Amino acid sequence: MNKPSRTSASGVKYIFVTGGVLSGLGKGITAASIGNILKRRGFSVNMQKFDQYINVDAGTLNPAEHGEVFVTDDGAECDLDLGHYERFLDLNLTGKSSVMTGEIYQAVIERERRGDYLGKTVQVIPHVTDEVKKRAYQGAQANHFDIHIVEIGGTVGDNEGFHFIEAARQMRLDLGEGNVLYVHVVFLPHLKASDEVKTKPAQNSVRELRNIGIQPDILITRTDYEVPEGMIDKLSLYTNVEPEAILPLLTVPSVYQVPLIMEDSKLDDVILRKLSLQANQQDNGEWLTFVKHIQEEKESVTIGLVGKYTTMLDTYASLVEALKAAAWQNDRDLILRWVDAEEIESGDVPKMLADVSGIVVPGGFGIRGTEGKIKAIQYARENKIPFFGLCLGMQLATIEYARNVAGIKQATSQEYIDEGDLDQEHLRDCVIHIMAEQKVVDKKGGTMRLGGWDCVLDQQSFSYQAYGQAQIRERHRHRYEFNNDFREQLTKAGLRIAGTTPDKKLVEIIEIPNHPWFVGVQFHPEFTSRPLKGHPLFNDFIAATIKK
Repeated sequence: MNKPSRTSASGVKYIFVTGGVLSGLGKGITAASIGNILKRRGFSVNMQKFDQYINVDAGTLNPAEHGEVFVTDDGAECDLDLGHYERFLDLNLTGKSSVMTGEIYQAVIERERRGDYLGKTVQVIPHVTDEVKKRAYQGAQANHFDIHIVEIGGTVGDNEGFHFIEAARQMRLDLGEGNVLYVHVVFLPHLKASDEVKTKPAQNSVRELRNIGIQPDILITRTDYEVPEGMIDKLSLYTNVEPEAILPLLTVPSVYQVPLIMEDSKLDDVILRKLSLQANQQDNGEWLTFVKHIQEEKESVTIGLVGKYTTMLDTYASLVEALKAAAWQNDRDLILRWVDAEEIESGDVPKMLADVSGIVVPGGFGIRGTEGKIKAIQYARENKIPFFGLCLGMQLATIEYARNVAGIKQATSQEYIDEGDLDQEHLRDCVIHIMAEQKVVDKKGGTMRLGGWDCVLDQQSFSYQAYGQAQIRERHRHRYEFNNDFREQLTKAGLRIAGTTPDKKLVEIIEIPNHPWFVGVQFHPEFTSRPLKGHPLFNDFIAATIKK
């Protein structure tokens, strides 16, 4: 392992963010917010997520359980927290920012098979932990960052995460005091019976962390209730964390308020002092203006999101944030109407979508709920309601147009034949299919189109008007493509091919010209939306819904 020495000229400072008591506390938002405030003090900041799951990447995780799969420009399938990092820091991360346990063990086993360990017994310490540290060092030094923030997934005490915690402990020993900082996020529960906020779970979590060998430098206490006077001193006494390094973080209406709360509490000054860093004055004017705008009273716009995971917000995390950002760019508050695609299949579509100003159909896999989504798309097309289809949403919009306008009555996707949901006889009507060069028998991952791809726009299109440029680059995560065998038939029926890859082989965007705003994109523009400026397509979509 190539580790920096204590006197390394690289000068990178490391911050590890851990969590205790329970999951879902918001470590990702905490880590991203710390990155945000440090970046606005003039430092270059990189971020990384260490995840416990014995998956090699997040690509096969169930979104209903783990939330969306976020994709970087270089094609890495990652945990949704990378989306928070990118949005809070306005930074395009790479696959090096996402490390899962399966990837670590895979690398260690491959090295053992090659004989790299020279016959030694391969163990968690030092071999697995050395591999973890190697990933942290590589992530930090890739572009000569000043500060490298690592969020460790799960909670302290989880068996699956020991190697990450232990590697973090060793790194302070490797690099010395003042080069590694530990931030621990805990929960302060409220007992209704006694009307008290209790600190004991937080104390126990810190004790468990200290048993591993890590004394937290900063304590973030998540709570839904005001922390009584004197409780910070009590926590300080029992956790050995100085009072000014303990931040009570109450639940707030918008996660974008968190960096400002940290700054108000001088958390950035505490971090800089503990890492022996000199910084510029805070440059939070743009972010402060942004948050104030969010909080101002505004008119609202109602958007119908037609999906099959309508009970879990994290499944569409980046999409929801992209819609919010676009609404704010148009001086509106977003009202998101969650519409269950399966209920639409047998429901009263006009009634279920009657009060929405725009309709979004997101990405996804599998046949479940697709007919409901197609009904929603048809309703949007026929009633001139602005429509935005993302990935699968674009494919289903193509199918709907083929069936109901172009006369291809049995139009479908090859995905549903490959999965055994439809008979082979439907193959001739697959307006969405898998291309011959994509076919890999055993590994579906090999057939995915992942990461950033260039796209050339039709200059008469809605999309060109939104972007204001002829060529763009967006991120993909899908297996099936628009079938070019039907391109002429569909365009003659009025469908506009508004964007293709530069070689014109792959259709990236479809539109309906005689409509207020009807756009389907094969990519995921939500991944490149940023809260301060939104995304051109989302901004234009919301503007169209307001005009409608």
